Amino acid sequence: MPVNESRRTALSTTTAALTLALGVLTLEEPAYAGELPGNAQGSNAEQSGGGDGKGIYAAARIQYSGSVAKGGGTGNVTSSDVNWTPPPCWYAPYLGAKDFKKEMSKHLEGQLNTPGMTGTAGAAISETQRHYEDGYGWTDTPGYKDYNVENDGKGMFWAGVENPNEPDYLKRTSCTDLPFWVENGDAPPPQYEEAITPEILAALAYQHMELPDTEVTLAPETNTKVNLPTWAWLDKAVFDEVQATAALNVPGFNIQATTTAKPASLKLEPGTEDAETYPASGECTINADDSIGEPYAKGKADQTPPCGIKYLRSSGDGTYKLQATITWEITWTGTGGAGDDLPNGTFGNEQDITVQEIQAINR
Repeated sequence: MPVNESRRTALSTTTAALTLALGVLTLEEPAYAGELPGNAQGSNAEQSGGGDGKGIYAAARIQYSGSVAKGGGTGNVTSSDVNWTPPPCWYAPYLGAKDFKKEMSKHLEGQLNTPGMTGTAGAAISETQRHYEDGYGWTDTPGYKDYNVENDGKGMFWAGVENPNEPDYLKRTSCTDLPFWVENGDAPPPQYEEAITPEILAALAYQHMELPDTEVTLAPETNTKVNLPTWAWLDKAVFDEVQATAALNVPGFNIQATTTAKPASLKLEPGTEDAETYPASGECTINADDSIGEPYAKGKADQTPPCGIKYLRSSGDGTYKLQATITWEITWTGTGGAGDDLPNGTFGNEQDITVQEIQAINR
C-alpha cells in the first residue's frame, strides 16, 4: 500500500506497538447455520473477530449465504488463474469509540506495565497511546483526543483483519496500520487500499463457494469395452449456475457482493494414455440449452459421440480413473451497482471405469 514518507516513518515505530498492544485481528472459527436450497450445498456461515460480542460490533462480521462450504471454510472451487488469490487481509469496522477506548487503553496499559518493556518497544507503545489520547498524528494520519469518544455513535474505528484461509503468515498479517476512525456513511481514507469493499467481499464469496458434486453420465455406464465409444453428458437439470453471497453489516456501513458461477465446459481425462477423447482436446463445450454432450440413444452405437471416450486397452483386474473437470465462468455484482468478471473456476470428480476386452470365438 503506497504511503507518503512521513506516514511510513511514523508507522515504522508504531507497528511494534500495534503488534504488542492489539495485533491484526484474528477471525474466530465461523459458525455453520444450516442448509439452504440450491445444488444441495447451501448454507449460512459467519466469520467474526475482535471484541467479546457483548454490545460490541466486532470486526469483519461477514455473513455468507447461498452455496458456501459448511462452517464458512474454503469451498472446492479452484481458480484457473494461478496468480489470482483472495485478499490475505483487509481493514474493516472494529469498535465504536467508547468500546475501542476500553479495549485499546487496557492493552496499552498492560504492555507499558510489563516488566522489561523499555527501549524502542516501550517508546512505540507510548507513541501509540499519545496518538489516541493526546491527538498525536502525522501528515495523513490525524491523532485523536480521548479516543474520539465525543463522536461515539457517529462512526467506528477500523482495524486490520486476517484472512484465516491465507496460508502465508506474513501476507495474512500485513495489514498493520493503526486502527483509524471512519464516520458513518463515509468511505475509508483512500490510502487504505485494503479497506473492505464489495470487490473484496466478492473474492471472499468466491473462496468460500462450494460447487455441486456432479458425476458425468456415461453410456455404457461403468463397464465399457475396448474400442467401444463411451458417450458422456451432463443434463442441465443437474448442472446449473451456483451463487454465493458475502455481506458486511455494521452501523453506518452495509455492503455485500454476490458471486455467480455458470458452467462453461467439461474436460475429460481418461486416466490412461491408451484412450482417445471426443473431441480430441477432451474439452466438451456447453450446448445452447446449457447441457453438455448428448445422451446416448438406441441406434447410435456406431456413431461418434460429441463428448466421450474410447479406451484402447483393457483395465485388467482394476479400473481407470476418469477425471471429469468442469470449468465455471464466474462473475460478481455488489452494492452500488459494482460488478465484474472473476477468474474462471474449476472443480473435478473422479469416476472408476472398468474396461473389458471383447471376447471373440475362433472356429
